[in-house]
Amino acid sequence: MTDLEKLKKICQLVRRDILTATTMAGSGHPTSCFSAVELMVALFFGGPPAGEFFRYDLNHPQSIFNDRIIFSKGHAAPLLYALYHAAGALSDQEILTLRQFNSNLEGHPTPNFKYVDVATGSLGQGLSIGVGMAIGIKKRLDKLQFDDKKISDTSALRLLDKLEKLSGEENLKKTFEREPKVFVLLGDSEVAEGQVWEAMEIASYYRLDNLVAILDVNRLGQRGETMLGWDLDSYAKRSKAFGWEAIIVENGHDLAQISHAYRQATSNQQPANKQPVMIIAKTVKGKGVKLFENKDDWHGKTVPKEKLNRVLEEIGKVDLKIKGKINKLPINFQFSSINLQSNPNRQLNKQNDFTLHVTSYKSHDKIATREAYGDALVELGKINPDLVVLDAETANSTYSKKFRDAYPSRFFEMFIAEQNMVSCALGMSKLGYIPFLSSFAAFLTRAFDQIRIAQYSRPNIKIVGSHAGVSIGADGPTQMGLEDLAMARSVLDSTVFYPSDSISTAKLVQLAAKEPGLFYLRLTREKTPIIYSLTDKFTIGGSKIIFESSNDLATIFTAGITVHEAIKACRQLKEEGVNTAVIDLYSIKPIDKKTINVMAKKTKNIIVVEDHYPYGGLGEAVKSALSEDVVNFIHLCVNKLPRSGSSQDLLRFENINAQAIKTAVKNII
Repeated sequence: MTDLEKLKKICQLVRRDILTATTMAGSGHPTSCFSAVELMVALFFGGPPAGEFFRYDLNHPQSIFNDRIIFSKGHAAPLLYALYHAAGALSDQEILTLRQFNSNLEGHPTPNFKYVDVATGSLGQGLSIGVGMAIGIKKRLDKLQFDDKKISDTSALRLLDKLEKLSGEENLKKTFEREPKVFVLLGDSEVAEGQVWEAMEIASYYRLDNLVAILDVNRLGQRGETMLGWDLDSYAKRSKAFGWEAIIVENGHDLAQISHAYRQATSNQQPANKQPVMIIAKTVKGKGVKLFENKDDWHGKTVPKEKLNRVLEEIGKVDLKIKGKINKLPINFQFSSINLQSNPNRQLNKQNDFTLHVTSYKSHDKIATREAYGDALVELGKINPDLVVLDAETANSTYSKKFRDAYPSRFFEMFIAEQNMVSCALGMSKLGYIPFLSSFAAFLTRAFDQIRIAQYSRPNIKIVGSHAGVSIGADGPTQMGLEDLAMARSVLDSTVFYPSDSISTAKLVQLAAKEPGLFYLRLTREKTPIIYSLTDKFTIGGSKIIFESSNDLATIFTAGITVHEAIKACRQLKEEGVNTAVIDLYSIKPIDKKTINVMAKKTKNIIVVEDHYPYGGLGEAVKSALSEDVVNFIHLCVNKLPRSGSSQDLLRFENINAQAIKTAVKNII
């Protein structure tokens, strides 16, 4: 049996699995899978030699030496599972559990399936994630050094649990004549998403010659023909215009043509000028089944059970014993199980003597929290070389420029493309990096879908939104992040911080870096006084009592910029004989329910002050935490459409300044 004959038999098995699994599930996208069967079978198992293109160690899915595969067209998940069944990694019984509640074979890929790095399904995001992974792989491999026939770790590979002696240095050199690649399967419908082109321009900018995109041009979308149909030349011209090498496959079901394209894309000679590669293949949706081949209105529809046997006959007799082989990179040494996500922050966790640049700040200084963010990044960068920073061309405003200047090789300019930035950061985190990504809070809301999807990928990303609230002043309402807390809080397992001074900012940045997960930090443009000391401790779910007495008549809960307005109001009220407590709820999610309820029980009068719209912010967080039934509650927030003006103009206009707080206290008592 020739290699091509074997691949054809594997294609038959894969098509059978897709049909059987989707029909049993009663849902799925078999036609979208069928157009890419040959493309993916040739990638996974093709050659000669067999297994030449996609290199992967099934026993160590997180190995740095693996190629990566991302199904950006995530609805083709049954094809992905069928490939691993053909490789012997899934049993005959498992492949039939598609979309069942207790199965890891979900309708769109998620990391619950151990060979999947990231969740996909919201179209247009997979290529950006691939960009982040390609950058991460290059950075990891750049750190490999030869030292007496061993690999010495220059910090970036310390996450590997163990690297045994090599049988010979030349074998390792031969291995890395072909560095690990990131392959991304794209659908032609999804390239209408602007994020795809954001990813393409940044991949070209960073010369990611280890990134290969496979565009499945099957012409039919969900409701009809795509924008370009089968116009392969236009796809190629656009790809080249964005700095990619374009390889056209006229027949995306011809295994020989496909293999030739992969050989070009994975050789050292192509592309010669370090370009990413776009393979553009003309395919037929539903290829191989007359019932739905190249027919509209079959997207997301499965073959009825009563027609399944007749449709399976079209595929021909399937060799149920045939298996494809996925080869790993030929590295002649052994290493123990690798999981780049298990504890990516181990060095930070060992540090108990975190020294901040803010030690030079004086108590009378006014420092913007955004500037303290930059200082904290620089100090953390000294401790952990896996900390990286991405910014959307706002580094001189978010002060991430301080990190850029200190560690230029770990700073990534993502330009004005926030959606791509979030997905790239997710991809980098999957290589064990700790990405902080920053922009103005207002602009990060356009990347909410990317943040939403990231939550299903076991993320370790730190999102930082500066210039939040009306307090930014003269730039005007379009620049004011007033919905960002609602966005960040709505993500199920997110952690949301809103510091009020430079020291709390630095401490919370450190905390975000140490703890895995998806974090959002909200920062302020205006300079604010220092109210904390370096000995103060900050915790996830904690708060700080700034003022409290035995005869407080009301409690003011606040965070960020309005903490300072509350302090002013509290001092002025005290001069008038009215005592109030002021609580800094710097951890907005999770929130300090215990302190909220203790103070509610004590004073019965609650005032929440925030520089955010009323919906989804601090006020609603406090209200949902209250267990007391009888509490007087006033919520001061941004209730009017703002306009340009000074910071104090805007705080006064929205009734969230010190005078408005004083009035609210007097009214509530």
